[in-house]
Amino acid sequence: MNTVTLTALLLIGVPLAFNAAFALLAARFGYPDILRRPTADVLARFRQGGATLTLIWWAFALSAVLFAPLVVLLSRAMSGADDTLLAVGATVGVLAALVQFLGLIRWPFLVPYLARVAAEPDASAARREAVDVVFQSVNRYLGVAVGEHLGYLLTGAWSVLVGAALWQSAAVPAWLGLPGIVIGPILMLCSLEFVGAFEPNGWKLAGAITPLAYIAWSLWLVAVGVALLV
Repeated sequence: MNTVTLTALLLIGVPLAFNAAFALLAARFGYPDILRRPTADVLARFRQGGATLTLIWWAFALSAVLFAPLVVLLSRAMSGADDTLLAVGATVGVLAALVQFLGLIRWPFLVPYLARVAAEPDASAARREAVDVVFQSVNRYLGVAVGEHLGYLLTGAWSVLVGAALWQSAAVPAWLGLPGIVIGPILMLCSLEFVGAFEPNGWKLAGAITPLAYIAWSLWLVAVGVALLV
């Protein structure tokens, strides 16, 4: 299997895996709306999901890991594009994969422990309050700040850079670069959902746009993958 074929398969497979895991989490866990519920409700729902839910979260986190080789291989497949543009794009893309992985990996390893502690029959009120503080703090830091804010920001920047590189490259039709140039700034805008005055409750417009932007982004990656195969 050559580099171009592997790149194409990752471009098709990674967004499909990402969206499949997201859909399963929405069906089995009520994600992401469940995160707006009190901690006790979130952890109770998590316990109900059992080992299967934990494995889905693990797979979701790994889909972020697979994004790293995707961006590196894609930068090698875009023949004819500016070398500096490709290098910067690959760096930003790997960072996007890293922060999204760090944001998600708490779910299969930290949250199960917090869910067990919250369910202890003899747990004191102080112990349960500590669980609430830890869960919400980690959710705000790793989930909102690292995984979502930096993740959306870097993914959007990578999309713009790749879109520009595709416009220069002969690997696929030039017009396939345009969706990345359009979708990228939208993702970067969505990264502001909990910034400044929006921090307490989130910016509703960004919250509504983000899922649609990621669907469009996923379709764009699949289209680029198909074009590389053809």
